[in-house]
Amino acid sequence: MQLDQDYKGFSFSKEGPLDMRMDPTSELTAKEIVNRWPEQELANLFRDLGEEPRHKRAAKAIVEARRKKPIITTTQLAEVIVTALKTPLKGKWHPATLIFQALRMCVNRELDSIAEGISKAIHVLSQGGRIGVMSFHSLEDRIVKNIFKEGSTGPKKATPGAPLPILRLLTKKPLAPIFAEIKKNPRSRSAKLRFAEKL
Repeated sequence: MQLDQDYKGFSFSKEGPLDMRMDPTSELTAKEIVNRWPEQELANLFRDLGEEPRHKRAAKAIVEARRKKPIITTTQLAEVIVTALKTPLKGKWHPATLIFQALRMCVNRELDSIAEGISKAIHVLSQGGRIGVMSFHSLEDRIVKNIFKEGSTGPKKATPGAPLPILRLLTKKPLAPIFAEIKKNPRSRSAKLRFAEKL
């Protein structure tokens, strides 16, 4: 898996270049964001995609650190974040977890890709076909929820100018992993799974 390959730079627990590109032909890297973006843009990124409450402190620490020398590796960035945030945000989470998440999502345009992918999948789905989407944090799940909700709402009878529903929700609330699954596969702890059926 790409997330486990140190040369991809996704993990703060492994030494690697600040890259984070799923597609190596893409131009934007985490290194460019960390070393070139203004402090306010970094803060906004960490707030919006990482949902990091201490986004301003993290952005300020990065800008101060890069003035001394460029931040080019995952462990360099992790050290800066750990020093700035000091304690984990929740439970056993590493202080840099949400910062790395925000960078990865930005580099790979993950939210745009999710929305585009789901919409195209629904379009090609046959009548009676089912679509299941698994997300791993609240921003992704919100997109899935909204697309499914939008596709499943509408008047019961045809009304001029009003589209009919194209989906039937099969899960009113997302399915979550049970404790045994989380124990076996810790990465599943934040997973949410939603299903819908094409009408």
